[in-house]
Amino acid sequence: MKKPLNEILALTKGSIIVSCQALPGEPLYCDEMSLMPFMAEAAKRAGSKCIRTSSLRDVVEIKEKTGLPVIGLIKKVYEGFEPYITPTMAEIDQLVEADSDVIALDCTFMKRGDGKTINEFLKEIRSKYPDIVLMADISTYEEGVNAWECGVNLVGTTMSGYTPHSEKSEGPNYELVSRLVETLPIPVIAEGKVHYPDQAKKMLELGAHAVVVGGAITRPLEIAQRFYKEIEK
Repeated sequence: MKKPLNEILALTKGSIIVSCQALPGEPLYCDEMSLMPFMAEAAKRAGSKCIRTSSLRDVVEIKEKTGLPVIGLIKKVYEGFEPYITPTMAEIDQLVEADSDVIALDCTFMKRGDGKTINEFLKEIRSKYPDIVLMADISTYEEGVNAWECGVNLVGTTMSGYTPHSEKSEGPNYELVSRLVETLPIPVIAEGKVHYPDQAKKMLELGAHAVVVGGAITRPLEIAQRFYKEIEK
């Protein structure tokens, strides 16, 4: 059963949302069974009140195992599409069917293979599913404002540094979060390159509603690589 937005916001205010994802080819991906529900259970025991995950399997199994609300998405690459996070209505339909509490999708200005603008796509989604909760994954201030004007419920800085037109850095984009918080009347979710607890705390101090942390918690390959990179300098 899906939790209403007001309940999700109450649960996540000032907290960490743990991202539990493993894609084919990654060390923790397994065809036979998903390990992500176990990651999510560990996050729950640590205090997480919400999980972000990809794939229908993980949305369903994490909700079943933890009882926590889930921000669901589907990563899929289509020819001609630069966005890969929930890029088409097909993925929206599947996440709705899976009872994803929140649906995250790419709301950047990158090229879409269907010729639609992100505004047109969001309008189609709202026409078909007027009541679903949408989280816009954006990379710039302008994209965040545009997504809010198109009617999304949450704006996350997920794609900052990962698009050709966004600022590149080794760490989180504090300035982007701060500007969005000052402008938008909807919750801003800080996400992207938050590797250390003090960085998450700073995001909350800037006014972020919550902070999504993934690689620093649930991706041991990335964690190990950061250690080796540091000692090899």
